[in-house]
Amino acid sequence: MRKLNLPAYEFKYQNEGKDLRVLDVYRKRFVKLTPEEEVRQRFARYLVEEKGFPASLLMTEYSLKLNKLSRRCDILVHKPVGHPALLVECKAPEVSISQATFDQVARYNLAFRVSYLIVTNGLKHYCCQIDFETEKISFLSEIPAYAELVVNS
Repeated sequence: MRKLNLPAYEFKYQNEGKDLRVLDVYRKRFVKLTPEEEVRQRFARYLVEEKGFPASLLMTEYSLKLNKLSRRCDILVHKPVGHPALLVECKAPEVSISQATFDQVARYNLAFRVSYLIVTNGLKHYCCQIDFETEKISFLSEIPAYAELVVNS
């Protein structure tokens, strides 16, 4: 495991040829462990174990259509009623968070219209809240707990 600005969690691994694979409990299968995948897996666990997000409402590598093109967002969290609530874009630790990263997650949000967006590379995490009525975006000093997110979105 790399040194990230996230807690270290226990994961199940398996070797497949030259590849190390990690069990993605949200997709219910082993996936190749890349630097971005490690960030995705650890951030998903952080949301569940530290911020109280229900694992059953969290999806990784969620498919979406954008301008007739198929894309996948890294993490999508739903409210109990099934509506999307939070979208996370993960990058590998060596990839710096840039305007392009925010643009990417904003494009994905055209499909979901969630009130909370997060971008992370495992070292730095940025969370913003969108007020669609006033068309204002506020950067938050910390990632909200699930209970707060559901009440405020």
